[in-house]
Amino acid sequence: MPAPDGPPIPAELLPPYIVSAPEVQAAPFVLCSPHSGRTYPASFVELSRLGPLSLRKSEDCFVDDLFAPVAAAGVPLIAARFPRAFLDVNREPYELDPELFLEPLPDFANTQSVRVVGGLGTIARIVADGEEIYPRKLPLAWGLARVRQLYIPFHAALCDLIETTRHRFGYAILIDCHSMPSASMAPAGGPRPDIVLGDRFGASADCKITRFLKDVLTGLGYEVHMNRPYAGGYITEHYGRPARDVHAVQIEINRGLYLDELTLRPTAGFDELQRDLQSLAAPLFNDLPALLEHRAAAE
Repeated sequence: MPAPDGPPIPAELLPPYIVSAPEVQAAPFVLCSPHSGRTYPASFVELSRLGPLSLRKSEDCFVDDLFAPVAAAGVPLIAARFPRAFLDVNREPYELDPELFLEPLPDFANTQSVRVVGGLGTIARIVADGEEIYPRKLPLAWGLARVRQLYIPFHAALCDLIETTRHRFGYAILIDCHSMPSASMAPAGGPRPDIVLGDRFGASADCKITRFLKDVLTGLGYEVHMNRPYAGGYITEHYGRPARDVHAVQIEINRGLYLDELTLRPTAGFDELQRDLQSLAAPLFNDLPALLEHRAAAE
């Protein structure tokens, strides 16, 4: 029997994240890639009713690699190593699905969120296309162990990066990096833009930041939408506090731009997209801070 506090997390998933940080941070940005983890322990694959490729359908494939050149220009990037199908840090810590666990859930668990009802809570019951991950219910201790040993350390590290940035520059801008299915792979099957920027409809970031991002990306030739169909998840909502000098913007990139969505292999478009994102570094790091500081001085 597992210990009361749950089984140990597979060694392959420790440490739970990677931080790529410059010796000297050049700008008040923090990049976060919470869904690009692609380490699938054998014990997890064996526990699942799905094969490795099916489990990867929830993964934001290679998003950390897409943004690595931006980080290399002088800002930290934190990326989860564990897969989203194992644990989703873009959720509240205890958005738990009562259909997934053997025992009753604790009173503090959020069992009624839209995400939980849809099977995509902190411990997902399904992958992105709706397939059930597990053939049977799990011991609750297993889920709580994932939260304690992976989720909490990830968010502690992210919070530290944000606070260090805020203290150094006077404010911090978190860019939460994701990818979305293309039109052909989207559940609703509708058309998708190239990029969606989410700022919780203006609640998580100064509108000048999202407008600036949209203008630069549009200038590179991308179709950019705001807040629809993605306005930003838990990370954007939780950390975006403009009144406290922390801004958060979620960026969703259409996978059709860079990925074969059937084989999950990069296409020829990967390099071009990566170069375009790299070209964002100069205007983001130089022009956007000047714009915000000019506004602050005028107030």
